[in-house]
Amino acid sequence: MTQGPRICATVTARTMADLIRARDRVAGADLVEMRLDSVPGPDVDAALKGRRLPVVVTCRWAAEGGHFTGTEHERRALLLRAFDAGAEFVDIEWQAGLDDVIRSRHGRNVVLSHHDFAGVPVDLASRVDAMLATGAEVVKVAVMASRLSDCLPLLELGRKHRGRRLVLLAMGEAGLVTRVFAARFGSCWTYAGEGVAPGQITTAQLTGELAFRRISANTRAYGLFGRLISHSPSPAMHNAGFAELGVDAAYVPLPAADADDAMRFARGFDLAGASVTMPFKADLFSRLDDVDPVAKEVGAINTLAHTNGRWSGTNTDGRGFIAGLGGDVPRGTRAAILGTGGAARAAAAALRDAGANVTVFGRSADRARDVAAALGVSGAARPVPPSSWDLLVNATPVGTYPDVERTSYPEGVFDGGTVYDLVYHPEKTRLLRDAEQAGCRTIGGLTMLIEQARLQQAWWTGRTPSVAALHAAAVSMLATRTEPS
Repeated sequence: MTQGPRICATVTARTMADLIRARDRVAGADLVEMRLDSVPGPDVDAALKGRRLPVVVTCRWAAEGGHFTGTEHERRALLLRAFDAGAEFVDIEWQAGLDDVIRSRHGRNVVLSHHDFAGVPVDLASRVDAMLATGAEVVKVAVMASRLSDCLPLLELGRKHRGRRLVLLAMGEAGLVTRVFAARFGSCWTYAGEGVAPGQITTAQLTGELAFRRISANTRAYGLFGRLISHSPSPAMHNAGFAELGVDAAYVPLPAADADDAMRFARGFDLAGASVTMPFKADLFSRLDDVDPVAKEVGAINTLAHTNGRWSGTNTDGRGFIAGLGGDVPRGTRAAILGTGGAARAAAAALRDAGANVTVFGRSADRARDVAAALGVSGAARPVPPSSWDLLVNATPVGTYPDVERTSYPEGVFDGGTVYDLVYHPEKTRLLRDAEQAGCRTIGGLTMLIEQARLQQAWWTGRTPSVAALHAAAVSMLATRTEPS
């Protein structure tokens, strides 16, 4: 028996034979949920015969997201046959009216489930109380999360019923934290699979980049606040860093609805710290107790820490940016920065402090000049004039996967020395390919991302992971997110 919460891998198929093959391909999980409602003519005995892992037999009706097309009498017969055939668990919906089955078995082998695809019901706690009162061996509740803070009622339920056999899940992208930190939510297992339910991820991702097997109820929680962050290598990098350092901590994507949602979740979940990316670098700035001078000057944060009841913020982008340049910028270097957001401001401030002559270029001349004036550098509208730079920096998201053939520099005049693209996926953007072909030295954004992540971990833990560990984790993760051409 695996210590801590287990992983139940959900499998579906178009035929019974394919469902059995999918069952037998499962790797890295502790149980297999066989969705008999996904196949025509489901055969319980065939589903259980020759199984290598314990099986949860599920035949979900349409009201709770299933696909069973037969009668309720036929579905009941399938579930009863699963008990008789020795299934380790059989999933029965709470609202299906099968209390007599639960009573006859004294709850043994029963997973009593309830799914709400509309959101988080206000009477969720009383529903869970009623489900627990049936005596079912496991009570599973899945609700739909549209915000990170929608996960907090599940956390409270887990605390209230600590020691009971519960599975508490929030579906949707915002609910991923309930799957990864199952131990903190008090779940006896979590579900993984090929997106069978909204927000579900694969077993490989859960156990690999998200470090599920290392997470206990006491593991410190960190994460990445942002939007559109499913392709970020930060979770893989930070979890690899924690593992290398032997730190009992884990890191998860945290797609917040807005800055208020981020802070409400951070406080309610007792988050130890977080990275911050678009669009929250400026919005979270004003919601903290302390902000260091670097972040104040830039007007944006990229890192939060929770210490002694206070929330503090800093910005490691600038220091990570300079480290990506090898830590040395010749005084007087003419630097042209594309973009006016938080990353552009951090790069501009860092280059200014290193003695470079900096110009921030934006689509709006007024916006560029406002940002530049706040930093004591120059600002101008695009295009970048020819022969005006030694270092060209792309601090916009243009060229990010999957739009890899877009370029942030349509000017196409590579008459400077170094081109630095802060985009990290792909490692070599079109901008860098074009610049390299023109004879420029090129630097990719993964270098900066790794360096600023190392600085974040040093701030959080007092220890710094190696470049090699973070780079290997990032490259491996990004390879899994890139579809073949």
